[in-house]
Amino acid sequence: MSLSLAAVLAEGARRYPARDAVVFMGRGTSYSDLWEQSRRYASVFASRGIGRGDRVALLLPNVPDFPRAYFGTLALGAVVVPVHALLTAEEIAFVLRDSGASLLVCAGPLLGEGAKGAELAGVPIVSVLGAGDAAGSGDTGIEALEALAADVEPVATYQLCEPDDDAVILYTSGTTGQPKGAVLTHLNLVMNSTLSSIDVIGLSSNDVILGCLPLFHIFGQICSMAAGFRQGATIVLLPKFDGATALDLIVEHEVTVFQGVPTMYIGLLEAAKADPRRPQLRTCVSGGAALPVSVIEQFKEVFGADIYEGYGLSETSPVATFNQPLFGRKAGTVGHPIWGVEVRIAAADVEDRIDFMPDGESGEVVIRGHNIMKGYHNNPEATKAAIVDGWFRTGDIGVRDGEGFIAIVDRKKDLIIRGGFNVYPRELEEILVRAPGVAQIAVIGLPDETHGESVCAVVIPEPGSDFTVDALLDYGNDKLGKHKRPTRVEVVDAFPLGPSGKVLKRELVARFRTGGGTAG
Repeated sequence: MSLSLAAVLAEGARRYPARDAVVFMGRGTSYSDLWEQSRRYASVFASRGIGRGDRVALLLPNVPDFPRAYFGTLALGAVVVPVHALLTAEEIAFVLRDSGASLLVCAGPLLGEGAKGAELAGVPIVSVLGAGDAAGSGDTGIEALEALAADVEPVATYQLCEPDDDAVILYTSGTTGQPKGAVLTHLNLVMNSTLSSIDVIGLSSNDVILGCLPLFHIFGQICSMAAGFRQGATIVLLPKFDGATALDLIVEHEVTVFQGVPTMYIGLLEAAKADPRRPQLRTCVSGGAALPVSVIEQFKEVFGADIYEGYGLSETSPVATFNQPLFGRKAGTVGHPIWGVEVRIAAADVEDRIDFMPDGESGEVVIRGHNIMKGYHNNPEATKAAIVDGWFRTGDIGVRDGEGFIAIVDRKKDLIIRGGFNVYPRELEEILVRAPGVAQIAVIGLPDETHGESVCAVVIPEPGSDFTVDALLDYGNDKLGKHKRPTRVEVVDAFPLGPSGKVLKRELVARFRTGGGTAG
């Protein structure tokens, strides 16, 4: 049996050759042309020795080069390693080394950190979108992938893969401090893109999707790009979201489907205050973080469109549950499990087995089905802890009601979700504790109207040190991606501790959730 995620674009080219697959800066690229361009990229990769099972890392924003490089990699039976565009050089280098990447494809505007990261990891690099100008220092000596691809014959078609072969490795930070690579298979992602396009969103070739979710993130990568290509829809790419630009593109291109994280919906509502145009959106999808019911109501009032919430993680490919038309919609919940997936609530304090909780009682959300990752790359211990008795332990606390709707009510771990991106405090603490004058540090998430949550560092300074808030912020700016940097610092004499000596972070959150602090 064979299966390849590359078929998502290949079949789009066969079925809808003349239809625009993507639109960027007003220019459309047809399915036929995008698939040919992807196969040209594949030829270049093959000439560099890339083949089945090799890893190609992509440090790219939402531009047509992302699907070209993504599906070009998959066409060879190779594995895609998307790299978060906000990472520092050191963080990029870790992903490249840990994944065993053989090549990095980097956008010119991201070469500042990308080229440094590739050098640190000893990984070859090619660029798109103009290497010299973006680096700000003339010719960098980095070869341009577009130029290389113009002079090669495209590969004939995609390589056949087994359903359980690795397709994508997505890095998600963990509480141990180092990112973990979730290995997703062709079966995982073909099933999720197919079900997302048909059962969840109900896409057709007449739909136009605003591609504002980052494609390096699993939500945008599968629910927008792959699901859209699966049904022959058109994706209007937006590299950097802002409400006014998004609203303008939605109106200009007659977008019918909007997918976003809560901050994007808030941004659209803000833009609507100054722009009287109201697009005819068919459906809207929210994920990445809990969406306040008040925002759902305001959006319906302003734009006349319903927002449907779902739930998932990188490790679940990503969609696990959704407010699907078949089961109805219940605001404040993330709906029912998608087809072929089971979602239950288990005792959160029992780690070595799965003990199910009755409906109405809260516990840890556990999932099993075709969407569960193969495991964490080169990390069997983390895999064993996450997948117990065939169920993936999400670390999120939820409840299932009598009608089968799932609601996410809390988090077992201290995960911070800032603007739809996961930020893990332990990772930040291990870095920031090395800043000058820091004795102890606890990182917490505090409510933020714009980003959902903000990152707050609570510090106990070293006695007699010259610790300053500015020095800590400067240290974080050098070591952390933009989405991870603290925007508030609080200085305390001592932490509240539990019986075992563990810092009681909930008490810190309760203390600092309103007022005070230092903005970075």
